[in-house]
Amino acid sequence: MILGRIVGTIVASRKDPRLEGMKLLIVKPVTPEGGDESGYVIAVDTVDSGFRETVLIVSGSSARMAADCKDKPVDAAIVGVVDSVNLDALHEAELASTRRK
Repeated sequence: MILGRIVGTIVASRKDPRLEGMKLLIVKPVTPEGGDESGYVIAVDTVDSGFRETVLIVSGSSARMAADCKDKPVDAAIVGVVDSVNLDALHEAELASTRRK
């Protein structure tokens, strides 16, 4: 799974007929702390997520198992809207020491 933040939308007037009615979103992968990672992912929205929300994305064959994606040409699907992300104390300490360097 990929943790990401929705940063935009895709409008495609011509596409595979199996994608008709599906919302395509641009997602920026993020770290658990919310920092940007490199690149972008174009994903089908299966949970009615919104702009700037943090989401969970699945890719590959897992994306085609998401709601309404079976037998469709989908490589990435948004399957959850994230309410919060919590790291355990050990990882919090590691991140704090990395930031000081």
